Amino acid sequence: MIPTPKEAWALLNEYNKGEFHLKHGRIVGDVMRWYAEKLGYGEQADFWETVGILHDLDFEQYPEQHCIKSQEIMREHGIDESIIRAAASHGYGLTVDIQPEHEMEKVLYATDELTGLIGAAAIMRPSHSVNDLEVKSIKKKFKDKKFAAGCSREVIENGAKMLGWELEQLFDDTIQAMRASDAVE
Repeated sequence: MIPTPKEAWALLNEYNKGEFHLKHGRIVGDVMRWYAEKLGYGEQADFWETVGILHDLDFEQYPEQHCIKSQEIMREHGIDESIIRAAASHGYGLTVDIQPEHEMEKVLYATDELTGLIGAAAIMRPSHSVNDLEVKSIKKKFKDKKFAAGCSREVIENGAKMLGWELEQLFDDTIQAMRASDAVE
């Protein structure tokens, strides 16, 4: 079964109760939908969004088994292996050996951590918004290893390399994608 974004959201809510994890799932889902449209995969936008919503399905309850337990949970729910693989691939090199191969998997890998960094930078702004956030601000925050220290710069850089993109392009596109998200305040 390939769940719709609405069905994915219901499943995420079954395993996550914290506002942070739920909001992150919505933001990453919206970012993935935006990238699907931008990169010419518009007919697969629901699929990309579903993967984004479900990517951290297990994190709240099973942080030590992140990207491992989610595979079990999704299989128990009869979810298609393509979604299971794609969602798990964002943990490549951290908790799983599932290397991102499809462009969608690489986008998820590159943007998951970056959405956290951008969100943290937006909160620090007087507006508390991504709407007036500029790439130069993210570049500065990216260099400051103490800022949003939980957001892996190495993963973001590796994701950009996998995609063949410059970091600045990844930053700019992800800011644009987050501006389009209803989940970002």
